[in-house]
Amino acid sequence: MRLAALLSLVAAPALADNTIIVQSTTSTQNSGLYDYLLPLFSDATGITAHVVAVGTGQALKNAENCDGDVLLVHAKPAEEAFVAAGFGKARFDVMYNDFIIVGPEADPAHIAGGQDAVAALTAIAADQALFASRGDDSGTNKAELALWAAAGIDAQAASGTWYKELGAGMGETLNAAVGMGAYTISDRATWASFGNKGDFAVDVEGDPALFNQYGVIVVDQTHCPMVNHAGAVAFQDWLLSDAGQTAIAAFRIDGAQVFYPNAN
Repeated sequence: MRLAALLSLVAAPALADNTIIVQSTTSTQNSGLYDYLLPLFSDATGITAHVVAVGTGQALKNAENCDGDVLLVHAKPAEEAFVAAGFGKARFDVMYNDFIIVGPEADPAHIAGGQDAVAALTAIAADQALFASRGDDSGTNKAELALWAAAGIDAQAASGTWYKELGAGMGETLNAAVGMGAYTISDRATWASFGNKGDFAVDVEGDPALFNQYGVIVVDQTHCPMVNHAGAVAFQDWLLSDAGQTAIAAFRIDGAQVFYPNAN
């Protein structure tokens, strides 16, 4: 399984002690964070990291199947369950940002300028305004579904009508939302790097319920004996170190900071 994961990467080198597989989210990849961080990590450690960027739910499943050495994901309850089941060594906070609700200039549900995510989703459902959901068990999708639940709305029951479940990554979902004029929830970093905004803008932000925490987990070598445990620990330790945390803080998109280090 581990070899298959490597072969799925374009031009990936042979498995070696100085190579690790990072199962991670699309947001960290799409934002360009890894293009910035991984060369710094490699320079510091001599280890090359290959990223498999999928939704957090899929990343956890891949790691459970031993198709990765370390995780960098953003769905804390699922991450804690992964560790509790014996698939991961421990979980550490790395950084955070936030989710936002974006939508078209027409704003049919009249939510622009709001700071209450649950109220915004309630208005969207009441208006039956189009809403594009990733529908992929990603960290973003898990956060979205938790907000619908907090609103007391079973949005998935409306799937195929005003509620569109796409089964897609964040970039693809944003493209679809812009194309159909639908609201959606995005992590801020992917939105900042997204180049096809059209007339879309951030409608709702600043709600504590939109907090987005990222964590790192080394895959347990007892469960997966073939993992590169030393390389995974080196990646974890570098992210949590002063050097790694400083590098995360220094990453910018169009001059704006989009990830905030908070290693514990």
